[in-house]
Amino acid sequence: MTYPLLSRIESPADVRRLARAELKQLADELREYLLQSVSRTGGHLSSNLGTVELTVALHHVFNTPDDRLVWDVGHQTYPHKILTGRRDRMPTLRQFGGMSGFPRRDESEYDTFGTAHSSTSISAALGMAIGAQIRGESRKSVAIIGDGAMTAGMAFEALNNAGVPHNGRMADVLVILNDNDMSISPPVGALNRYLARLMSGRFYAAAREGAKQVLRNAPPLFELAKKLEEHAKGMVVPATIFEEFGFNYVGPIDGHDLDSLIPTLENLRDRHGPQFLHVVTKKGYGYKLAEADPIAYHGPGKFDPAVGLKKVPATEPVKPTFTQVFGQWLCDMAAHDSRLVGITPAMREGSGMVEFEQRFPGRYFDVGIAEQHAVTFAAGLACEGLKPVVAIYSTFLQRAYDQLIHDVALQNLPMVFALDRAGIVGADGATHMGAFDIAFVRCVPNMSMVTPADENELRQALTASHQQNHPVAVRYPRGAGAGVAVQADLTPLPWGQGEVRRHRQPGVGPKVAILAFGTLLYPALTAGEGLNATVANMRFVKPLDTDLVLELARNHDLLVTVEEGCVAGGAGSAVSEALSAAGVTVPVAMLGLPDQFIEHGDPGKLLSLSGLDAAGIERSIRERLDQMKGQLNQAA
Repeated sequence: MTYPLLSRIESPADVRRLARAELKQLADELREYLLQSVSRTGGHLSSNLGTVELTVALHHVFNTPDDRLVWDVGHQTYPHKILTGRRDRMPTLRQFGGMSGFPRRDESEYDTFGTAHSSTSISAALGMAIGAQIRGESRKSVAIIGDGAMTAGMAFEALNNAGVPHNGRMADVLVILNDNDMSISPPVGALNRYLARLMSGRFYAAAREGAKQVLRNAPPLFELAKKLEEHAKGMVVPATIFEEFGFNYVGPIDGHDLDSLIPTLENLRDRHGPQFLHVVTKKGYGYKLAEADPIAYHGPGKFDPAVGLKKVPATEPVKPTFTQVFGQWLCDMAAHDSRLVGITPAMREGSGMVEFEQRFPGRYFDVGIAEQHAVTFAAGLACEGLKPVVAIYSTFLQRAYDQLIHDVALQNLPMVFALDRAGIVGADGATHMGAFDIAFVRCVPNMSMVTPADENELRQALTASHQQNHPVAVRYPRGAGAGVAVQADLTPLPWGQGEVRRHRQPGVGPKVAILAFGTLLYPALTAGEGLNATVANMRFVKPLDTDLVLELARNHDLLVTVEEGCVAGGAGSAVSEALSAAGVTVPVAMLGLPDQFIEHGDPGKLLSLSGLDAAGIERSIRERLDQMKGQLNQAA
């Protein structure tokens, strides 16, 4: 396909040189290029199709990169990347060594702030605006945030701060609310209802009628009021809440109408102080299949745009994912225990809770993009004798760490944290890697951490954790596991007990024991075959099976811990601490994710590059054995 206008765009400066009449053609070409490109690589689609005109308008009106654009979350930044000199890199999107799916400061000067977790844009843009003010520089800062992300508390903290003058001056910051009535899961909560329904609700009608009754007592004013009724709506429409924060509110306007967007943005660009523009867009806009099902097209794999997503008949049984195993367990346990309640911070589909919501709607709570609230809300439920299960991605639990400590662990409240996407997640990259949960959970008093090795152990681990009278985190990776059959009953794992899965053959080779935590048990077993090593499935980071650790230490010359998480403070550290506390001296090699942020790419490749596939584990152990042999020779 040819793109006559888009092929001429190498930077936003080229967009700014286009006449207003040419911008509509540019938007059409950009949308078609985006659709064709993402269909070949996979990636976020619906959100990007919905922001094409907004992106064109922003780069046409603002002097980027001198003017700062901060895109909240970043799911919608592919058009931005294409217009800022990265069109030719789109075939590498989310692949190892290729272009990130999110804004990154080290990728382009036009990516002024790295995003991927939601609701950070207003804070960052406000900081940039104040920074320009302090430095005496004249530039604009723009935050583009979705209605789903706007429900998070951090967004309102930033709005509140933006209404405070700095050295007598208000910040020149523009917040654009991209209202598409859609986050990943449908947005929930009072704010969303406020934005969507207030104009047609009883409150507006009552306020209008009340005002009329008062004004009828003053006939001259009544006629004037009738003429000004549309203006009077500003007292009760969405403008109210944002104007109370000190913003000049404009909108809502059609986010796909360039003839409306551009002059509005030009006017706001030239105004000082906090500005708020409310635009209404449609996810998947311009591609009927994505418009009809924006959730399915939120992050599709490769597909044919002419056909759309279609199910390919399986030639062999499909292994259930860990997420599906969790979702089934949640329903089964809820049927068994009426105290169970399920909570998600806006990740119903991603966390596998669709069936649970359908079967137990009175015990299902989607609290919106509000991880801090989700955890403390669950704590309140636990105080009333319920048994909350908080389904949350590992990387998102980081956002509620204080609540985990202060509101849950300190009070020793019984609940389960189901940590999906633990370890390497692949194409979403460093912002979504679940690398740190073992380290930051195991150091908290009263908390336990379970690392099941496969799908069946996940079900057993969740059952055992639900039975505890204190908080427990169960971590599991994205995707499918070893393909182990999942039992239908609700049998718990023996609490705090690991097991030896492979015994070394006596008298053959060095005495090595591999202590595997989580799904890396299976590559560890393969490495154990090559090394004739004992392999233990540890299962629990906390409480650690200290008896098993000490037994392995007595009978082996080298212990090797393996975990899909950071080494610093991780499961290997727990093993070393246990040995030290017992006064046992034995070499320990700790294998885990390197001390760096893991980039996006194929999960298998990333695991291999981290030395955590079977070959990498065996190679690292042999290198350590050679090192030990060299040290013995030197001592002799």
